[in-house]
Amino acid sequence: MVALSNRATGHFVFADNAASKQRVNLTAEGRSFLRDAKRMLALGDEVVESVRQLSQKEAPALNIGYVADLFYDLLPNTLASFQRSCPTVAVNLFDMSCGDQFRALHDGRIDLGFVGLREAVGEAGLEFRSIASYKTVVALPKNMRLAKQPIIKLKDLEPMFFIGMSETSYPGYRRWLTETCRRVGFTPRVLQDVEIERTIIQSVAAGLGIALVPDQMKKVPHDNVVFRALIPTVMTESCIAWKRNNPSSAMRACIDIVTALGTSMR
Repeated sequence: MVALSNRATGHFVFADNAASKQRVNLTAEGRSFLRDAKRMLALGDEVVESVRQLSQKEAPALNIGYVADLFYDLLPNTLASFQRSCPTVAVNLFDMSCGDQFRALHDGRIDLGFVGLREAVGEAGLEFRSIASYKTVVALPKNMRLAKQPIIKLKDLEPMFFIGMSETSYPGYRRWLTETCRRVGFTPRVLQDVEIERTIIQSVAAGLGIALVPDQMKKVPHDNVVFRALIPTVMTESCIAWKRNNPSSAMRACIDIVTALGTSMR
C-alpha cells in the first residue's frame, strides 16, 4: 500500500500498487468532502431552477384580442416578429369583437386589443395608437346596376339602404358612417345593424343593402358581392388599445413591433 496526496483537498487516499489503476478508496475525510460537494452541486441546481421559474413569472403570457376578419396581414406579421424577439413569452389569441375587446381590456382579461376607430377607443378611456389606415370600399350585391361601375361616387349611394355594425360590437361605427356620408350631403338610411363583419357580407349578398367596409374585407368569402372604390376616397383608421396601468413589458415590446410594421405597410 502507498499513500497518495491530493493537493486540491489536502486529504490522503490509499491505493494498492498492483491495482492502483482499478480501485481507489477514500479516507473518512475524503468521503465527508464528497458528500459536501454533492450537496453543493444539488444546491446549485436548485438555484438555477429558481432563477428559471422567476424568469417565467416575470414574463407571463401575452393575451391579445383581435377581429377575425380584419388585420389579415398585420397581425400575423406582428406575431412572427414578436416571437423572434421574445421567444420565451407565450401568446394567447382571442377572437373578439371590438366592443368585447374594450370590456376585456378594462377587466384585465387581455393585454392588447386590435380594435377599430380612434374616437371610440379614446372614449373608452384606453390608451391607443394608430397602426394602420385602410381605404374604404363599398360592398354591393353583384347583380346591382351600380355594381357594374369600377369606381362609385359616394353621393350615388344616397338612395340605398345601408347595413351597419352594432354599437355593442363595433363602437363608433354608426357615427363614422353618418359623418362620412354627410360630408357629401346626405344621411345614410340604415336598414339594420349586425354584430359581426361576416354578417355584413352575408346581408349584402342577400340583397338587403350595401355597406361601407375597410378594403381588407375583400378577403372574406363573398359570393354574390362585389367591392368598389369610392370617390372621394374614404379612409378607415385602425388602432391598438391597452389599459393605461398595465405594466407588462411583453405588451410594450409588442406595441413597438406592430407600430413599426404598420408604418412600413402604409
